[in-house]
Amino acid sequence: MSWMFLRDLLSGVNKYSTGIGRIWLAVMFIFRLLVYMVAAEHVWKDEQKEFECNIRQPGCENVCFDYFFPISQVRLWALQLIMVSTPSLLVVLHVAYREGRENRHRKKLYVSPGTMDGGLWYTYLISLIVKTGFEIGFLVLFYKLYDGFSVPYLMKCDLKPCPNTVDCFISKPTEKTIFILFLVITSGLCIVLNFIELSFLVLKCFIKCYLQNYSKKFKSSVCECHNLRYVECGEIGAPPLLQNHHSVLAINTSQDNLTPT
Repeated sequence: MSWMFLRDLLSGVNKYSTGIGRIWLAVMFIFRLLVYMVAAEHVWKDEQKEFECNIRQPGCENVCFDYFFPISQVRLWALQLIMVSTPSLLVVLHVAYREGRENRHRKKLYVSPGTMDGGLWYTYLISLIVKTGFEIGFLVLFYKLYDGFSVPYLMKCDLKPCPNTVDCFISKPTEKTIFILFLVITSGLCIVLNFIELSFLVLKCFIKCYLQNYSKKFKSSVCECHNLRYVECGEIGAPPLLQNHHSVLAINTSQDNLTPT
């Protein structure tokens, strides 16, 4: 399977992500995608051929393998990587929509199409929630399907057409257990990073809204105070400068009246 498209997708989202989002992308690309491509596929290679039971009854090994591994562990891991990375495509599509809208109107509609504001902020938030949901869902599914996060070396099977209870052995159980635990730890780390980034974006939005409301209230209070002072001056009388001017005129008038004609 070629993972070049997924790599290009993650690289394209990197320019629109926050600092925490870039850490998530690094963990996703280095500790999950590369580990899967380089090592995990080889560890689980030909796992059904390496699954052996201590009986040669035709069909017994196939039935037991299908019972213990309804979905291949490595394929479930690959499906998890794809599903967790896909929501990031929403951000890329939204930015492409903004760029296309600017091209249609032939004018600048945004400060930058990749600026985290307006609808893009909601799209990024939804992508974080969906990614976190996929991460938790796949961990729960993995635990339920394989009864834990460890691979036992011995499994007992009594399904038909097995004539009795037979012992079945899995190849490289310790190595597979190590890789599964590594998968669980990195998945848990990605969940924590998603929660931190989600909290950071919501808190930043609340602080921004609070500062805007505070600024509006402060401006309105300044205007009300200015108007109140103006009204008070109008009730008392004319300003002191006008009062002095009127008094000077009154003195001059009185002096003119005293002057002989």
